[in-house]
Amino acid sequence: MRVAEMNWMQIEAQAKRDDRCVLPLGSVEQHAYLSLATDVILSERVAQEAAEPLGIPVFPVLAYGLTPGFLNFPGSISLKMSTYAALLGDIFDGFYRSGFRRIVLVNGHGGNSPALNFATEWLDRHPDASIRLHNWWAAPQFQAAVKAVDPAASHASWMENFPWTRLAGVAMPDTLKPPFNAAEYQAASPAKRREILGDGNFHGLYRRPDAEMLKLWQVGVEETRAAMVENWP
Repeated sequence: MRVAEMNWMQIEAQAKRDDRCVLPLGSVEQHAYLSLATDVILSERVAQEAAEPLGIPVFPVLAYGLTPGFLNFPGSISLKMSTYAALLGDIFDGFYRSGFRRIVLVNGHGGNSPALNFATEWLDRHPDASIRLHNWWAAPQFQAAVKAVDPAASHASWMENFPWTRLAGVAMPDTLKPPFNAAEYQAASPAKRREILGDGNFHGLYRRPDAEMLKLWQVGVEETRAAMVENWP
């Protein structure tokens, strides 16, 4: 259930019935020919579809994240690490005050991974709570399904090209993007990284048939749903 469709009284009653809630984490950053909000769109959608049959409330996506490597691509917005930690802390505090004790972070962007370190610090002050960070696109079942289709898959490639992340009227290359020198990229400034990446696709084809993508999506939804249910401490 979407928190946008609930009022405070419903949230109060829900937290008494079930102390789980979900926060999608995204990023506004370059995705080659796809939407700048690809990570926002995917994390929120997979979280909502996964949580719906469980009746777990999904809060609005935290759209901005940590993406300093893409700063030289116009439209890419990156928070400072201190800003991100402070923002997460305020949000976690709000969840806690509302009665939620089990928090699922459905993350759509690899750069947001430091959120788990901050969450662990926060949990030290709230030992009766627990927080799970689920990197939905990097989870084992989804990655296995991706590799079974095409192992040449990465940021802004076909792997993130769903009907809801592509842009109307934007044509994409019908070619395979070759891999770049990863060691050189990791050591480079944002300006140099843009030069290395070119259009922003890391590696692979730009698009695959929607029938394949929808099957992959269902794997991601089901694996995300399992993360909301299984193995809570």
